[in-house]
Amino acid sequence: MKTNSYEAIWDRTKWFREARFGAFIHFGIYAIAGRGEWVQSAEKISKEKYRQYFDEFNPDSYDADEWAKVIKEAGMKYAVLTAKHHDGFCLFDSQLTDFKSTNTSCKRDLIKEYIEALRRADLKVGIYYSLLDWDHPDYPAYGDRQHPMRYNEDFKNKSHDFDKYIAYFHGQVKELCTNYGKIDIMWFDFSYWEMKGEAWKATELVKMIRELQPDIIIDNRLGGNMELSHPEIYAGDFDGPEQCIPRDMVVNEQGQSLPWEVCMTLNNSWGYCGMDKAYKLPSFVIKCLVDCVSKNGNLLVNIGPDARGRIPKQSKTILSEVGDWLRDNGESIYGCGASEIENPQWGRFTQKENTLYAHLFNPVLGHINMKGMRDKIQKARVVADGSEVIVTDFWNLDNGVSKMDSPEDVYLAFGYPVANTYDLPDPRGTVIKLELKVNR
Repeated sequence: MKTNSYEAIWDRTKWFREARFGAFIHFGIYAIAGRGEWVQSAEKISKEKYRQYFDEFNPDSYDADEWAKVIKEAGMKYAVLTAKHHDGFCLFDSQLTDFKSTNTSCKRDLIKEYIEALRRADLKVGIYYSLLDWDHPDYPAYGDRQHPMRYNEDFKNKSHDFDKYIAYFHGQVKELCTNYGKIDIMWFDFSYWEMKGEAWKATELVKMIRELQPDIIIDNRLGGNMELSHPEIYAGDFDGPEQCIPRDMVVNEQGQSLPWEVCMTLNNSWGYCGMDKAYKLPSFVIKCLVDCVSKNGNLLVNIGPDARGRIPKQSKTILSEVGDWLRDNGESIYGCGASEIENPQWGRFTQKENTLYAHLFNPVLGHINMKGMRDKIQKARVVADGSEVIVTDFWNLDNGVSKMDSPEDVYLAFGYPVANTYDLPDPRGTVIKLELKVNR
């Protein structure tokens, strides 16, 4: 079994840190309600009433190959699908429960189809598994933070055997790690209050997972602390901030860069929500992706298929445009990370070895300042079309106003005169490739 040392984590996350862009997929019987994946908790729906969605579930348009095609054309390199969300419903043929897709009208193991489709598309396979379970009789209900029956007095004195639940969920994780071939990511969700770490028998769980899937990477939501110099065995391989991008790189106590991944929604919902039309612009998704990579992070963008198993048209449109941008500019994302040069005020830098990528999202007044970069740039080109970008001095140097900028600076311009303000070649985000001098 591979260790949990920093070196081991850095080694097994190599592909993940090079991929940089992935898809999150929230899909389950809650798609029928169409009010998000937390609908049972938010509306305090009883187990009995919630079963109406189980009885009705039959995603006749579910096509895992189509999903994989959308993901791949978006430029994503991996995906993570909800095998079981908080409601306890399973998209796989677990032998430990009847609350699963193979027992619905659908009668299909949707996880199996998803995994096989991703492999055919040469995409890495991720599985999401909720540590919570609002369907299991031995998961605490009354007084819990978010159980649908948390305020229901009928559950106040109900007994439960949490060890039975632990055995159940460990058993399901074992099924996922045993019955479907190689799994690349195990994405647990989530720890809270006293429900963290060894409350989940996390050490035992992770040892089992790594014995069954030696190369798998695991997120940090079992409750450990990745930032410790000697993190717990269950602390995880990558940090997982949600709906926000860290101000800077994520590092441990020793200042070493840690792998991390922001998960974000395309509108404001994870599970399908038909009324949520607040979709983000493709240019915004691109900007978020670049921001993450410039700080050594990944971006995991969510898709919430509808009750019939279809990816919403708005999601397809956004992802298609992001994919179009990546076909032109992917070399500035894949295999790249934070630059040794501080991010500029006008955009972001990503870097791969001796190549620096300057990302501009808005036009700059006049030529573009490259702080401290005098005599360090060999040449500059627009990535998308290979056209030359001018490397020049400050335009008004002879008139004695150079003191407004450091003499160590140099400037970039899209044309002459260099003092002019030019529209960006690509308003979604223009990338300039800068080959740096070896002995800079």
